[in-house]
Order: sequence, then C-alpha cells, then structure tokens
Amino acid sequence: MTQRSEKQKMLAGDPYDPGDAELQAEAGATFAWLARYNAALAASPEARRALLAERLGGVGAGAVVRPPFHCDYGFNITLADGVFLNFNCVILDVCSVAIGARTQIGPMVQIYAADHPRDAASRARGIEFGRPVRIGADVWIGGGAIITPGVTVGDGAIIGAGAVVTRDVAAGVTVVGNPARPVRLPE
Repeated sequence: MTQRSEKQKMLAGDPYDPGDAELQAEAGATFAWLARYNAALAASPEARRALLAERLGGVGAGAVVRPPFHCDYGFNITLADGVFLNFNCVILDVCSVAIGARTQIGPMVQIYAADHPRDAASRARGIEFGRPVRIGADVWIGGGAIITPGVTVGDGAIIGAGAVVTRDVAAGVTVVGNPARPVRLPE
C-alpha cells in the first residue's frame, strides 16, 4: 500500500500535518506570489489577471481580485467568469474553494476551507483538515462576512454584510447575522 503525502491528505480533506516540508514549501511559494500580486496595485487588469492565473486553480474571463488579497495556497481556488473580490479578502484554501460566475464578494470577506479537530489533544499535535467551500453563481456576499468550512451557498443567494455563515444557504435565499439566518427582504 502506498502511503499518501501530507499534501494528498490535505487535498482530500483528511487530517494532515501542516508543518510538512512539502506544504511549507508550497506556502512559501504562495507567500512570494502574494507579495508580487499585492504589490501590483497600479498594474492593468490584464496584468493582474495574468498574475492570478500563475497561482490560482482557475481564473475565468473577467474575474477581478482587488489587492490586497490573502490565501493559503491559491491552487485550490477556482474563480468562474466575472467573479469580483473586493479589497482584503482572505481565502484559506487547504482544499477546494469554488466561486461561481458573476459572484460579487465585498471587502474583508473571509472564506475558510481550513478546519481543526474539536478534540484538544489532536489540535495540540497540530493536526488540521479541510472541508470544501462551494459558492454558486450570481451570489452577493456583503463586506466582512465569514463563510465557514464545508458550506455551500446556492446560486443567487445573498449573504448580508458581517454575516457568519455556518450552514449551507439554499439558492435564492438571503441570510444575515451571526450565526446567519434566512430573512425575507421587502420587494
């Protein structure tokens, strides 16, 4: 039986050691890439898009990520056509984070695929794991919202500013608050 690497475990969402040399090298490469990307404030949209394509898993046509931007690895993030991320977004992408077409994400939004064991002894050993995050098409996420590990947000949903989303959000539903709860907005 072939033993899986810590990176393979991480990508599968299984418990892994983030201090592994291969993962540390990947994180270092991402850190260097982020420094270049975040320094490109005055670069053209085309130049910034080319920089995104160097590290992200997929960058659709017209996708925009305003610097500064922060992520763990980058290669687990896919942005569909027309995605917009405003300033200071954070994506902890230890496994897949997929963002659908035309989704708009406000400033300081945090998307976490990274998770930790609930058992203190496991956390003390430094073990982590990930749960994929899926955000559908035509979603609007207000500034300062937090999307937690394993959450799926359906097409056309609205996440209110500052909401903490701990559960899946159905297509077309608006959620607000901490924890985020569905609300009916006036027409």
